Parts: sequence; C-alpha cells; structure tokens
Amino acid sequence: MGKSHGYRSRTRYMFSRDFKKNGTIPMSVYLKTYKVGDIVDIRANGSIQKGMPHKFYHGRTGIVYNVTKSAVGVIINKVVGNRFMEKRINLRIEHIKHSKCRQEFLDRVKANDLKRKEAKAKNEIVQLRRQPGATREAKTLAIDETNYPLTVAPLAYETFI
Repeated sequence: MGKSHGYRSRTRYMFSRDFKKNGTIPMSVYLKTYKVGDIVDIRANGSIQKGMPHKFYHGRTGIVYNVTKSAVGVIINKVVGNRFMEKRINLRIEHIKHSKCRQEFLDRVKANDLKRKEAKAKNEIVQLRRQPGATREAKTLAIDETNYPLTVAPLAYETFI
C-alpha cells in the first residue's frame, strides 16, 4: 500500500493542542503587537487552519518583515542543498509568538548600562564582559576503615541447566 505524503502528513502530535488548552483562543494572543524587526517563534495552532504554516516551519524562529491587519510576514532561513534560502512566509498571529532568545542579552545590556553609570559617578573602571565559569576546587579523600577503595571485577558466567 502506498504512503500518503500530504500537506499535513505526520503531524499527529505536532498540531495537536496541549492538555487543557483546547477551546477558544484567549484575547491576549490577538492583542499582542508585532513590529517589523521583531524576532518571533513559529508554533502552529491546530485549531486555526487559516494562515497555518507548513509543518517544516513549526518550531522555527524568524524575523518579522511585514505586518498586516490579521497576519505578519516572517523571514526564515531554510537549508536547501548546500545553501541557505531566505523564505518569506505569511502567517496569522495565532501561529506565532514573541521569541525569548534575545531576552538574556537585553537584560544584560540594561544591567551593564547601570553598572557603567555607577562606575562613572565613582570614577572607577568596571569589567562588563561575561567571564567563563571557574574550575572546580580540588578535593582530597581520607582513607580509613570506613572509607576504603574497592576493586570491582565481573563475575564468571555460569549456566544452571
């Protein structure tokens, strides 16, 4: 028997709604504002078939390049063969959400600005770059009658037939 390769094939769990997340979509989804240049995550909502992306784009991150009344245009880099192709897809706002990939960076920028202002007021030099994690400290084990090394060896295989 032949295999079906339809537009929504192999999406049984991908497009299904989460537990206790069925029913009407909350208004907060529709009230979010998207601007050109925003970074968004694509997560298709299975209850809305209009403006749904292809299954390839589910879980991808892109940049908004166009905003309309009920949809946004998103640029995504897709690997085709040995090159990246810039794909422009139009999605309804039910299928996207703001990405949190830059949130740590933006928080660090705000914190660095605050540190820079405080250091300038005190005429100090401040280090703003992230430092790699320090190596773990060395430890020594005391060997006595309660804590002693064991030699572990495999047991010989025996048959009981």
